[in-house]
Amino acid sequence: MTPPSTRLIDATLSLRGKRVVLAGLGLFGGGVAAARYLAEKGAEVLVTDLKTEADLAGSMRALEGVAVEYKLGWHDHEDFEQADLVVANPAIPIQSPHLQAALSADVAVTTEIGLFAAAYRGKTIAVTGTSGKTTTTTLLGQIVSNAVPDTLVGGNMGVSLLDRLEETTEKTTAVLELSSFQLRYLGWMGWRPDVAVVTNFAPNHLDIHDGLEDYRICKQQILAGQAEGDRAILNAEDEEMSGWTAGGAERRWFGEIQPATNGVFLDGGEIASLEDGRRSALCPVSELRIPGRHNQINACAAACAALSVGVSADLVSEGMVSFGGVEHRLEHCGTIDNVDFYNDSIATSPERTCVALDALDAPIVLILGGSDKGLEYGEMGRRVSERAKGVILMGETRNAIAASILDVSMDFAESLEQALEIARQRAKAGDAVLLSPASASFDMFANFEDRGRQFKRLVQSMMA
Repeated sequence: MTPPSTRLIDATLSLRGKRVVLAGLGLFGGGVAAARYLAEKGAEVLVTDLKTEADLAGSMRALEGVAVEYKLGWHDHEDFEQADLVVANPAIPIQSPHLQAALSADVAVTTEIGLFAAAYRGKTIAVTGTSGKTTTTTLLGQIVSNAVPDTLVGGNMGVSLLDRLEETTEKTTAVLELSSFQLRYLGWMGWRPDVAVVTNFAPNHLDIHDGLEDYRICKQQILAGQAEGDRAILNAEDEEMSGWTAGGAERRWFGEIQPATNGVFLDGGEIASLEDGRRSALCPVSELRIPGRHNQINACAAACAALSVGVSADLVSEGMVSFGGVEHRLEHCGTIDNVDFYNDSIATSPERTCVALDALDAPIVLILGGSDKGLEYGEMGRRVSERAKGVILMGETRNAIAASILDVSMDFAESLEQALEIARQRAKAGDAVLLSPASASFDMFANFEDRGRQFKRLVQSMMA
């Protein structure tokens, strides 16, 4: 059961004196920003989290002096049932009995990005997809910011925009990365972006979603409310996209082949656009600073979205060639004895690891494994067998991944430090050592950023 969208929006806007439960303070800023915003709007805020005070010390320090109450280490059903509004951390599964208790009691439930979306007055360009969305969002944000000074970039990137909400106007443009979890709640609000970008679709987060179809439906919420005058920017090579409806929005396409209608595509050694039947070159592929075919496609997606809102071709080209990439996404982090080391910690699914394998030309010593999300590794195992000269496995998924790999030497490690030591022994001059785990990080690390930063620190220590 979900509350009507108008009542849900009203609940996010009429906060003074209301009982609001913030479910999941978390460690990465979104919960802190939401708690501060709710308190500033005059709500009676209860922060509840399964983590303890010791676990959340950093987040709680950030809220010193803010009028919030805490209930930590457990959740109380009654808090959820008696609230006027629940603001849920999007990582909490919708199947959570506490969220279900709120919904059964007809309590409005939203997220931090839902608070922003309900009150925001400007235009929105939203990006989702199984992979590539952070790179696409960051590049798109850089391009649009050069054309529209009043531009915000945030969302599912560890960047909350709530503290900038008051400075926005109808002329502001927000470029948002959105996850499937966030889109579920935004769909309940009847929210829609002016421009929706979908990079691709593949199975992921099946440990949180109620199966593949639930994941698909959540992703499709980015298009569900679109109307005439909106634009949908879709991947022409992704078979899923052809069957997704976008209301009355104009569809534009990006990918490796020239679209039949307006879009951006790879044409030999160039990224080119097609606008009303006229082809224009945007920039040579060789001038992109981000490696791999997948990043060329990400650049096409960003360019397509930017052109659709009137950014000039010159500014689009300038933005693409100046963009240096995003941390933890095939990030080159050092060279030792002519061996290059790459941090691709963002690769929490087999599909992402396959993309990374295809992006590098050198022989690869690959570090794989982490916490289990219930994914299948068969196809990735075949790709690893073709591309990797050696594999080091760690974490909960190591045995499942090992079973999918044939004819490649494998080692097992108990820590990232040990995995990197083995990788350095296996790699020869001209090789690449690639951390691309194909798994989540929560068995050994706080998150994928923590895993990536530890990898980079270890590489730097080897270079010292």
